[in-house]
Amino acid sequence: MSIRTGTVGLVGRPNAGKSTLLNQLVGLRIAAVSARPQTTRTRIMGVLTRPGLQAVLVDTPGLHGPKSELNRRMVATAEAAMNEVDLLCWIVDAERPYDDELAARFAGRKVVIALNKVDAIKEKALLLPLIARYAETGVVVPISALTGDGTDALCQEWQRALPEGEALYPDDFVTDVHERDICAELVREQVFAACGQEIPYAVAVEIEQFDESEREGGRVTIHARIIVEKPSQKAIVIGAGGRMIKRIGTQARKRIEAVLDTHVDLRLFVAVEPDWTSNPRLLRDLGYTGQ
Repeated sequence: MSIRTGTVGLVGRPNAGKSTLLNQLVGLRIAAVSARPQTTRTRIMGVLTRPGLQAVLVDTPGLHGPKSELNRRMVATAEAAMNEVDLLCWIVDAERPYDDELAARFAGRKVVIALNKVDAIKEKALLLPLIARYAETGVVVPISALTGDGTDALCQEWQRALPEGEALYPDDFVTDVHERDICAELVREQVFAACGQEIPYAVAVEIEQFDESEREGGRVTIHARIIVEKPSQKAIVIGAGGRMIKRIGTQARKRIEAVLDTHVDLRLFVAVEPDWTSNPRLLRDLGYTGQ
C-alpha cells in the first residue's frame, strides 16, 4: 500500500533534544540522553510507523565547532546525514536565542522546525516572536520531546512533506542499532548522570562481552569497558570504595533490562586510554568513523 515514507534527519545544536525526540517517537530508549551537550556521537536510526506514514529517523550528533578529532568526526557524521535524507527536522531549543547561523545554513532546504522544550516556557506569548522568525526558514511546530506534546502535529508535517512510496520496513521494526550498541549507550548515559560535571566528555564505552547463551533461561551477561583519558578520571568513575561504579552499574542495568526484557548480569570495568579522543585507530575501533 502506498504511504508517505522516507528518511528524516534530526539535526540541530547539541542538547536541543534530538535523542529525546527519537526515543519518544519510537517508544524505546535507543539513544543516550543527558542534560550535557554532545551526548550523541554517532548516527542512530529509528523507524516510526503510523497509519499512512513510515519515517526513518536519523538522529545525529549536534552541530558545533569541532575542537578534537572526536568532535570533527561527530560533525562529519551529522553533515553526511544531512545530505542523504529526504527531509530535515531541525530541533531548536526554545530557551535559546534565535540561531542565525543555522537558519542561514538551512535556508532553501526542505526542513520542518521542531521548537522543542516549550513546556519549560511559562509565558507562551514569549514564543510568538521566535516562531515568527523561524517560520522564515520552514514550518514551525512547538513540541516537548520530553512529554510528547506536539509530536503528533510534527509527524503530520513530516507526512505532508515526505514522498509517496512503499514502506521500507515491517510495521514492528524499530531500529537497526544492535542491542550491544544500545547497551553501550545506556552505560555511557549513566556515567554522565552519575559523575555530573566531574567527568568531561572524554569517556567511551565498549561492550567486550555480550553473552546470550542463557537468554532463554532469563539471563544475559554483559561485560562493558568504560574508557577514560586520565587516571584521575578513572578514580572519579570508580569512586570511594567503588560506590560510583556501583551506582552507574545499578542504574544502567535497570535500563538495559527494560530494553532486553530479561535479567542482566552487568559487569563494568574502567580503563585509561590516554588521548583516545585524538587517536584515529581507537576512534575507528570504537565506531567513530565520521561518516
